[in-house]
Amino acid sequence: MKIERLAIIGVGLIGGSLARALREKGVVGEVIGCGRGKENLEKAVELGVIDRYTHDIGEAVEGADVVFLAVPLSAMRTTFAAMKGHLSDNAVVTDGGSAKGSVIEDCSSVFGEALPNFVPGHPIAGTENSGVEASFAELYKDRRIILTPVSQTDESAIARVETMWRDCGAEVTRMLVVDHDRILAATSHLPHMLAFALVDMLSRLGDTEDIFRYAAGGFRDFTRIASSNPAMWRDICIANSDAVSTLVDNYAEEMKELASVIRSRDGEKLLALFDNAKQARDRYVDGLNQQAEPLPTE
Repeated sequence: MKIERLAIIGVGLIGGSLARALREKGVVGEVIGCGRGKENLEKAVELGVIDRYTHDIGEAVEGADVVFLAVPLSAMRTTFAAMKGHLSDNAVVTDGGSAKGSVIEDCSSVFGEALPNFVPGHPIAGTENSGVEASFAELYKDRRIILTPVSQTDESAIARVETMWRDCGAEVTRMLVVDHDRILAATSHLPHMLAFALVDMLSRLGDTEDIFRYAAGGFRDFTRIASSNPAMWRDICIANSDAVSTLVDNYAEEMKELASVIRSRDGEKLLALFDNAKQARDRYVDGLNQQAEPLPTE
């Protein structure tokens, strides 16, 4: 089903790539962009990502049959509030936030309940680059899109959003909100916390320059995600604080135990730990033939 008018609130990598993919597929008519940065929006028009833009969210969503929210988690509530009273009766709203419980709560706080035509979503895709110039039509190809509808969500709205993402070449799955936030905390949010904390710790050592100058490939690979947007990850931590903080605590205990084993030079325990980790990764990651984890964005 063709989207006659798509409103994208937040025209960056995620929103821009959605527009490009749908345009390439020929399944979208007019694309309206909305954001605060005039230069970025003008560039989006110049690149053909959007047809026109406005800084007013209410104006952007008027007459749109699909609205995509690609704003920081901390801006979701004010974005919903700005849309209130401007949405068409048949408008389907979806988002790209990395934590779903907080987004659903923000929507309910503004509208009094979860909107039947609001389909919470999370594209597991991204790069370390940002802005509309970093967007490209293939970003979602063969990537997973997780939708977390609630009991009030209309099935026809879910089907509309599923079709939109499949038109982008993505694999669409559904998940309970609590499961999404728990699983993403373990597989995405925690690794980012480890990368940020490691680089921050090393940056405060006395020989920082030498440490980073001689960093090997493994260090670069592991810490690549520490180049993600700091403000975005602040928002994710706050929005999914219970799940993330619990996992950070668990990992800290694991590190204390590992330090103790290393200090005691217990080769058998070290080998058992490393062997178990290798087998688990080979079985559950490489064995599932998954692609390298992209950088989640909002």
